[in-house]
Amino acid sequence: MRIQKRYGESRIENCPFCGRQAIIENEQGVPVCTNHKDKLLPDLRCVCGEYLLMQKGKFGIYFNCLRCGNMSFKKILEMNDITKPDVPLPKINAANDAIDPKQAPKNITIRSDDPDYFD
Repeated sequence: MRIQKRYGESRIENCPFCGRQAIIENEQGVPVCTNHKDKLLPDLRCVCGEYLLMQKGKFGIYFNCLRCGNMSFKKILEMNDITKPDVPLPKINAANDAIDPKQAPKNITIRSDDPDYFD
């Protein structure tokens, strides 16, 4: 016997970080609660060790593994512990725009008569 769905009971999504009811989506498109709207999901791995590609479909978010195929969001959350590494969104400030001289890209000019590169 099949029970007919009532209005508003079609699908209730939960926040993957705390388990409360998800109201909004973060920048990745994952439904989250208002407390975790600034958090991102870390890189998730499959059982086989491959990284998973997050995709959005008709029935919500699912993940694709190149070896194993498509897997549901719920199954992936069971395999990966995402409560530890809450990754905040990167903040853009004027103070952070300054480039550290150690990390600055180096320009190297190579001439055709340079003996170090052309023997």
